Amino acid sequence: MRSVFRASAALLLIASLSACTTIQLEPLPAGMTDQPPADWQERSARLRQFDHWQLSGKLAVRQPSDSGTAIINHWIQEGEAYDLALSSSFLGMGSTTLKGVPGFIELRLSNGEIYRSGDPDALMEAATGWQLPLESLTWWIRGLPAPAGDFRLLFDDQGELAMIRQEGWEIRYDRWHQLQGPTPALPARITALKDKKRVRVVVSNWRNLDQ
Repeated sequence: MRSVFRASAALLLIASLSACTTIQLEPLPAGMTDQPPADWQERSARLRQFDHWQLSGKLAVRQPSDSGTAIINHWIQEGEAYDLALSSSFLGMGSTTLKGVPGFIELRLSNGEIYRSGDPDALMEAATGWQLPLESLTWWIRGLPAPAGDFRLLFDDQGELAMIRQEGWEIRYDRWHQLQGPTPALPARITALKDKKRVRVVVSNWRNLDQ
């Protein structure tokens, strides 16, 4: 009886390991690899050091309940603190500013109303109807995974970052800006997808505030 039990346990263990291997070896999108290029560690380290910057561009949100676009008048990042100014006619948002750090946000609407919360994503959705992963976006916009949570990186055949999968989101990169100096290329357009939600950021200008 014991030998039968051990054989059954061994078969279950093999089946379990096989299942895990199947998940890890799921087919990759055509032309992509999860093997980082030789310079990725150095490149990502320099991107993490690039934490004092400003950008401008456009934001587009599409979700089942509604869709809309906004001009990013400025997005200023100083370490973990951000200052984001948007202009949009969507849902009467007008000029909206968001200032915050991880775990806290202050949102000021065009009518002067001010909202503060320890849950930035929930406040953004309550005030505007948009579901934006703001704190993760501050990392994804530089071509980095957010520090919290598991992630998977996919690269194209040129060794350029093509996709980040994290928090149920799939972040795609298809255009890049090259700044002067030692800073690696920065995204010019990213598209973040989750279920039926899509967030697209098109960056028209990057600026290193340390220069």
